[in-house]
Amino acid sequence: MESSVEGAARVTADHNNGDGDGDEFGLFDDAVAGDTRDPYPELARARRDHPVQRLDSSLMPHEESTPVFFVYRYDDVFRVLRDSETFSSGHIIDLIMGPVMGEHIMLGMDGARHSRYRSLVSTAFRPKVMARWESELAARIANNLIDKFVDRGHAELVREFTFPYPTQIIAGMLGLPREDYKQFQRWSIAILSFLTKQDEAIAASQEVKEYVAEILEDRRREPRDDLISDLANAELDGERLSDEEIFSFVRLLLPAGVETTYRSTGNLLLTLLSSPDQLDAVRSDRSLMPQTIEESLRFETPLLNITRLATKDTEIDGVPIPAGSTVMLMLAAANREETRYPEPDADRFDIGRSDPKPHISFGQGPHVCLGMHLARMEMRVALNLLFDRLPKLRLDPDADDPHIRGQVFRSPTSIPVLFG
Repeated sequence: MESSVEGAARVTADHNNGDGDGDEFGLFDDAVAGDTRDPYPELARARRDHPVQRLDSSLMPHEESTPVFFVYRYDDVFRVLRDSETFSSGHIIDLIMGPVMGEHIMLGMDGARHSRYRSLVSTAFRPKVMARWESELAARIANNLIDKFVDRGHAELVREFTFPYPTQIIAGMLGLPREDYKQFQRWSIAILSFLTKQDEAIAASQEVKEYVAEILEDRRREPRDDLISDLANAELDGERLSDEEIFSFVRLLLPAGVETTYRSTGNLLLTLLSSPDQLDAVRSDRSLMPQTIEESLRFETPLLNITRLATKDTEIDGVPIPAGSTVMLMLAAANREETRYPEPDADRFDIGRSDPKPHISFGQGPHVCLGMHLARMEMRVALNLLFDRLPKLRLDPDADDPHIRGQVFRSPTSIPVLFG
């Protein structure tokens, strides 16, 4: 979750008079995500020819720009993410998200401040709570969305399922009234547009704060079984979260909880539907579900890169990195490194890998994604219920070529399917 919103894309919304159950839809603009269908050959060349690459200064916007380095190999990416003292996340607040998210955004913290905040909010992601969200929330929302098209025989799963699904789960986790889901989704879309529509994002952020403030006051008086109550009452060594810290976390949860899960679920579905033999294997043997999800996350990373800032002169793989340099960690390149995933070919999706190794899609180190178990649960619930309720689920052979695309974020913009 913490690494998932560092490059959040511009969003366009297609609003109608829906009730917030999936009729309202937003798509992330190509202006940031990009329309690249296959970035992997270029990433492979870079990983082989210059695994730590300094951006050509002639491409910099002005002469005083600080150096930018791209890091492509798994071990180097892993090392940088583990060393938050040398490679800081603090620039995220100062340069990118502060005006929208506030100064308490967790992914822009380092050291003891980050550890305290993360420990407090992580109480809301305990295994017992996760189990309750799976049975009482994720499954109910997935079923409600499927109910809308199950009798039709066909559907477009991005618009009708993968986009509204995580939005409604986050709203349910927070304990929001069902009638507010539609507004909540609009706020999510506006906040995700912060790079290109900052005024709209700031306005939405303020509206979220005012909205949550009323709920928070109520939950302090009468706690319920929801995330805001958990945050309001979380305690560590006698310390509790301030109201501003809770507001910042909720504002982070909106894009983090929606963006990458929406994309990851779409990538999983389209990749499987494009591999009929593997689709049949996991549909008939659900014990293959965990490795299927992990292979999908490795093969099509929803967010291709994240950034860090060098706090002092250092080096990566023998390449000098001056203090103040921006370090771009190419997660997608690391996840397809030939020497790490040799059997079969790293550029092949295969749920039966003989020696599967962990991917790095959720980051690593102090800022490893707090919501990774939630994301995995949502993907598992979605796939199981789609299999259970849509017999013979398959791609529509007459639809326009559905595909995964993007060079910052990656996901399909449509998944047209038939079933029954």
